[in-house]
Amino acid sequence: MSEPSNQPNLTPQFCFNQTALRDFLRISRGAIDDSIIQNLNALMKPAQMPWNSASTAGRQVRPGIRQPIDPQACRTFTNNVLFQSWQTRSDVLNYCAGVALDPNDPDLALKEVESAKERDRVIDERLDPYSGRYYPREARTELLANIIRNERSVEGIIRSRSWSIVSERCGDTGIGWEEALNTWRAEQEAHR
Repeated sequence: MSEPSNQPNLTPQFCFNQTALRDFLRISRGAIDDSIIQNLNALMKPAQMPWNSASTAGRQVRPGIRQPIDPQACRTFTNNVLFQSWQTRSDVLNYCAGVALDPNDPDLALKEVESAKERDRVIDERLDPYSGRYYPREARTELLANIIRNERSVEGIIRSRSWSIVSERCGDTGIGWEEALNTWRAEQEAHR
């Protein structure tokens, strides 16, 4: 069974390093969510009946009935691995979203100066039809905010898929992943 991801050292440099941020999210998702079926299969007990060669003598028309997973093992997995991993990724995304709101970003001031210069520039498009084009450079905080927005969207899709598989294999509790995660968070706060 996989272990939840360890939270990286959260600094603004980590957030602005797109490669490090995306690698952390990719590796965390790969270890837990992308391999959720294998993680759940690892929770199952070995077969109770010994192997019988007659079981392979004929073609199986309908798929075999899945062996149920022990409910306690499912709870342990979701509480100690799945939700813990989700919370770690949420903490990283929340921290980096806060960094993206930095009003003192030096790139933001540079962008404003460039925009002011561009407004004052005289353009004669008859001489150079491309001179009227201006592509303002995005400040690094704006780039980070876009990355965080995209990663949160991806996170929602991945969590929904993972939760549907957990619900199918461990028994559907009738609640969505957001409610289950919030319940787990409340329990964690109560134990502190």
